[in-house]
Amino acid sequence: MSRPSSAMLALVVLKQGEKGTFKRIQFLAGSRQETLMKDADSGKPLYYGWKIVGAILVLLTFASGLSFYNHAIYLDAVAARPDFSVGSASTAVSVFFLSGGVAGLGVGRWVRDFDPRYCISAGAIACFAALSLMPLVANLAQLFLVYSLFGAGFAASGLIPATTLITRWFNRRRAMALSIASTGLSLGGVILTPLCVLLVETLGFNTAAPIMGSLYLLGVIPVALIWLRPEPASLGLTVNGLESVAAQPNQEEREPGTAKREIELGISFKLARKGWLFWAICLAYIFLMLAQVAGIAHQYGLIRETLSESRTALAVAIIPVASIIGRLLGGWVVEQISIRVFAASMMVLQAISLTLLASGLGAVVLCLGLFVFGTSVGNLLMLQPLLLAEAFGVRDYARIFSISNLMSSWGTAAGPALIGLVYTASGNEYSLPYLIAAGAGFAGMLLFLSGGRLRGRDG
Repeated sequence: MSRPSSAMLALVVLKQGEKGTFKRIQFLAGSRQETLMKDADSGKPLYYGWKIVGAILVLLTFASGLSFYNHAIYLDAVAARPDFSVGSASTAVSVFFLSGGVAGLGVGRWVRDFDPRYCISAGAIACFAALSLMPLVANLAQLFLVYSLFGAGFAASGLIPATTLITRWFNRRRAMALSIASTGLSLGGVILTPLCVLLVETLGFNTAAPIMGSLYLLGVIPVALIWLRPEPASLGLTVNGLESVAAQPNQEEREPGTAKREIELGISFKLARKGWLFWAICLAYIFLMLAQVAGIAHQYGLIRETLSESRTALAVAIIPVASIIGRLLGGWVVEQISIRVFAASMMVLQAISLTLLASGLGAVVLCLGLFVFGTSVGNLLMLQPLLLAEAFGVRDYARIFSISNLMSSWGTAAGPALIGLVYTASGNEYSLPYLIAAGAGFAGMLLFLSGGRLRGRDG
């Protein structure tokens, strides 16, 4: 990128227009702006977007570790009470995901129109309240209310604002930025879940729950308020890898795939939903997340069919470790090849790995299947926001992702229950359930491919 002259600095400032869309381009002059304007790829000084990535990594570590990966801890404590059973308490997990998906619609608009830091902070407060109230629930209705609050708080402080910030700050290095930031999703399970187990065993759940809620506050809010910024323009910077932008006054009238949209502002949700590509990605992720979450939720029982208790404790770490490795490698690979080809490859890999897990061919095949499955888990989670940003740009990304997240939450909520029912119906064996999960993953791949090409290097 060539440096602008001091007379007129071509600093692109995207201002929020009506309904939160980015419509107006303004040119700022002056020595202060020229000092701030640096080539985002030169690294001198370090592009602030990479600090955003580090902050989101920490934020997602606490958010996922204290919610998604901790459900087994919470449900075990709740199910131990006389008023609950394992089955009734397990339903609360579905409530968590569904409420998060519904709340995500409002979160998407909030993030689009206002500073995401306030949304993230409010979500962390909601999660703190839910965890603090959990020891007090006395019936199923109260449990569902608490889990609804928990799911909404997680939606407000998790992936929707996090991925929206990454898409705003990065263009050329977006895949790598997302892969690094979303590593926090796996780190939460590796670091915080064992700590929470220790807290519960040492202090008891009634005392440990509000402490875990406080950890959520301390791990999310300070990081969000101190390091996160809503967009590059808020610091007088341009987007990483975005060398030029042209005004697009008639964006609403453009068809998907037009050359002007390629520049990055993207299209509105209204226009995106008219094309099959949007629905193909959303429907695909219902089946992909059904397969993924079902495979993760039932891995302990599957492993116990083959390995001893001591080896099972080691084997359950394979998926999160492989997820971290796979996601970091995937962030580099996806920058080298077509994102559509890479995404389809990960979907095939998920189906193959679930088939291996269903085979019952022994410990070696089981561990291989877990590792391959973990690799696909890490990348498919990263690819959902990346595919949507690649296909539709950043203009209405928060709303587009919130709709896709709501639809994928249907699969997330249904997966564990569906596989559990098939497990019971098949004589308490996991072969058929995991084959069904593999089939769901394969169906997701076919739906994704039916959407056609994305744009840019995939167009």
